[in-house]
Amino acid sequence: MPNDGLPHLVSLADVSTTTGKMLSRGAFSELDTGASPTLSELTEALHFALGDGRIWLNAQRMVLMQSQVLGRLRQEIIDAFGMEVAKGIFMRVGYMQGVRDAELIQKRFPSEDLTHALAAGPRVHTLEGFVKVVTKQFEFDREKGTYFGEFYWHDSSEAGEHIALHGLASEPVCWMQTGYPSGYTSTLFGRPVIFREIECSGMGASRCYVVGQNAEEWGEDAPERAFLGLDWPRQRRRSHDTAAPSAAKSSAVPTGEPVVGGDAVVGVSASFLRARLMVEKVADTEATVLLVGESGVGKESFSQQLHRLSSRSDGPFVALNCAAIPDTLVESELFGVEKGAFTGAVASRPGYFERANGGTLFLDEIASLAYAAQGKLLRALQERVIERVGGVKTVPADVRVIAASNVDLAEEVRAGRFREDLYFRLCVFPISIPPLRERRDDIPLLVDHFLRLFRERHRRDVVGLSRRAMDALLAYHFPGNIRELQNLIERGVIFADPGGSVDIQHLFTAGEVPQSFQPSLTPEGRLAALSSARGASTPLQTPMLRSAQELVMAEADLYRSALKQAEGNVSAAARALGLSRAKLEYRLRKHGMLN
Repeated sequence: MPNDGLPHLVSLADVSTTTGKMLSRGAFSELDTGASPTLSELTEALHFALGDGRIWLNAQRMVLMQSQVLGRLRQEIIDAFGMEVAKGIFMRVGYMQGVRDAELIQKRFPSEDLTHALAAGPRVHTLEGFVKVVTKQFEFDREKGTYFGEFYWHDSSEAGEHIALHGLASEPVCWMQTGYPSGYTSTLFGRPVIFREIECSGMGASRCYVVGQNAEEWGEDAPERAFLGLDWPRQRRRSHDTAAPSAAKSSAVPTGEPVVGGDAVVGVSASFLRARLMVEKVADTEATVLLVGESGVGKESFSQQLHRLSSRSDGPFVALNCAAIPDTLVESELFGVEKGAFTGAVASRPGYFERANGGTLFLDEIASLAYAAQGKLLRALQERVIERVGGVKTVPADVRVIAASNVDLAEEVRAGRFREDLYFRLCVFPISIPPLRERRDDIPLLVDHFLRLFRERHRRDVVGLSRRAMDALLAYHFPGNIRELQNLIERGVIFADPGGSVDIQHLFTAGEVPQSFQPSLTPEGRLAALSSARGASTPLQTPMLRSAQELVMAEADLYRSALKQAEGNVSAAARALGLSRAKLEYRLRKHGMLN
């Protein structure tokens, strides 16, 4: 292997001496749940040397860099050298990062066998913030020299940046991230292993699906051989080839929009950008759009954004919540009423279709329409005309319809509650709006947006969120999605002291259960611990701590309580407290609770 900047692959003998116990065969399915090294244990290797400009992951110096900066660098390399050259560069960067992290695992956890060491790779990759990795399975046979693994990647930062700058791709775009497991696995396994994306969120998939196997299994023409220096002569010849032309780029996707209906169209996450790109694709057409997503994800905000980008933007945008209309009034609300049509109809009035004429009609919670009303809506969509209740003439309906549902309409059709013909009429261009828990990258942006909004609205001068309040929001499940986040921030702005920060006790005051991190003291001096039910952080009902001795006693009580709940199982107690077993054992010995 030439000295091209890529670390060489260690031999199997080297691996056996550095990783301790070696098994000739292994599989991910054989590992216990929570097998070491856990993500928590790996996090303990991350240190911030505050004040002197250094971040360390074990003995390796790290840097923090915005994902958007890497995206811009990627764009400039593509523009200058072409897509293929850029792919090779970023894949090699990821490969080198994977090699270094494999060396970190060998050094930090020298007693772990190869199965555990391989399982740690996805956790380190997740820890470093590029993507959330979920292992589907892997298996290896050292004697035969074979490896095969399957993984899912969620919220790929690399795919998100590519979509923002170039739009949806026609081939996988997570180049650096596929280089990473190739370098990591090859280093530990002792022979070349190449990973390749089979599905990519940069192409519109819901998540990336990645497969890794021995380099020779991909065939002789695998381009990764050249990119990763596994075939140096071919790579050298390739470097003199004419650079491929840059791919056509769409305009960058904006990441901020006004608040509409209480929700913000703000985001940088891959799942958000996919939805936003689909809105832009369909906006200038007349196609009917179906927005699907949980309650509170911002479907009305997306519909208004779609209206603003359409050729109908000068016309009215009319929103109707179908669930708020009694079954007996649906027809009159949608299509209008002629005077004298029924008792109480003392005057003619237009319905929602007429009010939206020339513009957009947004039908929210469409699944709640009565079955009979669904048939009349279908006719209006097909014929583009309506009849008022009690009327004798048809009225043109020049309306673009956007429907939204927080339930699976296909399942409603199968259950007989929704008309199949109406479903197909509405589902011309479906767009899935992701829940907030699947777009956590957007939470800081949304928090900043809502802070500015509510500081101005309520005339409060809070300075922002505390570190642990932001940590709690990033870990929270958000069953109410963006609407719930908005409520939490508004509550915090009102509750916090003037000139102070919004802290965790200002946010979760209505029974919400925030996720916990490490045990700590609340601002009132109470010890925050983990509840055994859901790992939530709740203050222990202890007196105010007024001395170091009281703090020591409270800490000992916390560990004693955790051990009791875990029936003396130190590992279970450590997991409940959010600590590694080694760290808890150290603290138990310090308090004389463990020999």
